[in-house]
Amino acid sequence: MSNIQIPILETQRLRLRGHRVDDLDACCALWADPVVVQHTTGKVQTREEVWWRILRYIGHWALMGYGFWALEEKASGKFVGEVGFADFKRELEPSLGDTPESGWILASEFHGKGYATEAMRAVIAWGDQHFGAVRTACLIQPDNAASRRVAEKLGYREYACSSYRNKQVLMLERSAAS
Repeated sequence: MSNIQIPILETQRLRLRGHRVDDLDACCALWADPVVVQHTTGKVQTREEVWWRILRYIGHWALMGYGFWALEEKASGKFVGEVGFADFKRELEPSLGDTPESGWILASEFHGKGYATEAMRAVIAWGDQHFGAVRTACLIQPDNAASRRVAEKLGYREYACSSYRNKQVLMLERSAAS
């Protein structure tokens, strides 16, 4: 069992908590859904790849003091997705440098309910307190209209267009609240 302290955040409908070993099956289902991965990895992920992803999230918390949370619906206890901040050291121009990168991915059954915006508002509020007055960024594929709407609601604005792993991506940034 890990002694890494990952904060638990709650919104009206959602709970954000650290990933657990017993999240593996739900995470595998998330990353095996073609609708979910079409704007991220572009291909479904194997169980091994998902396990590495969970370990990377926990490693972020251990090394960086921030990372991704597992997202669950309070009313049902169902796994909804993953949200948070990361430093993936992406080979990308312009470089993100040390800028925390925000991200969200939700199981398709939860799309269209406002959960991404609700969860990310809590994540960003946590980030503003944790990081202080720093810029955060996110990457979104141009045809991902739903995530572009979420980013806009969160205060992200496009500042560059780039290519990452042979796919065009929009680079968006947000200044911390004062």
